[in-house]
Amino acid sequence: MAEARSAFVVLDTAPTGHSLLLMDATGAYHRQMTRQSTLHDLAGRITTPLMRLQDPDYTRVLLVTLAETTPVSQASTLQDDLRRAQIEPYAWIINKSLLAAGSSNLLLRQRLNGEQKQIDRVRALMAKRLFFVPWQTTPPVGVVALERLARDQSISPPPTGDAKERAVL
Repeated sequence: MAEARSAFVVLDTAPTGHSLLLMDATGAYHRQMTRQSTLHDLAGRITTPLMRLQDPDYTRVLLVTLAETTPVSQASTLQDDLRRAQIEPYAWIINKSLLAAGSSNLLLRQRLNGEQKQIDRVRALMAKRLFFVPWQTTPPVGVVALERLARDQSISPPPTGDAKERAVL
């Protein structure tokens, strides 16, 4: 948490019980510190890790998922858990999106329809902000590749409309 004062810190976790244990431990530490601070007249002068996670000016939680039923459901459950801890996710990122890549392959039509359903679900029910990373032949690994991804404006929403309309007939 101290590193985040002067640098970006990425905590990459799966939306599983391990993340929940981390959140629970952070919450328990927060409760203990606030209890002790009132005993020692330190109220208002301490900042716990949970307080940092709850501060949208300090922490931005990005939920990254694939546009598939199970990953979207798992990320949704994680978002619910974060909200119970008073941590509001900043945005969702749909990763490896064929729709965002502009694919119109007939063989992929079912996949495109499935992605669209999950994207519509996230857009309508879960995300305040939604970003997309298109499927790429080479994963963007490293600073140069990430800069290229940002420069090429590859993080963009997929085309709107029904996936069938986008498929080349």
